[in-house]
Amino acid sequence: MNPSNNDSPAPSFWRRPAGMALATAALIAGFYLLREHWGHVLGYWPYLLLLACPLMHLMHRGGHGGHVSHSQDSGRTHNDRK
Repeated sequence: MNPSNNDSPAPSFWRRPAGMALATAALIAGFYLLREHWGHVLGYWPYLLLLACPLMHLMHRGGHGGHVSHSQDSGRTHNDRK
C-alpha cells in the first residue's frame, strides 16, 4: 500500500477561500468606511498616535533583552553569556 498524502496539516483559515473572501471584504469595507469618515479620523489622529506609544511599550516589554546597559557587556558576545 502506498501512504496517502492526507497527512499534511490543513491550511490556516486565512489561506482557505472563505478566509480570503472574508479578508477581502473586510479590506473593502474598511476602505469605504475610512473614506467616508476621514474628517473624523483626522480629528483624532494626534490622540491615536499618543495612545500608540504606551501601548507599544506594554506589548513589547522585555524584547531585545530588556533594559540592560550595553557598556557592561563590552568584550563579550551574545554567545559567551551563561
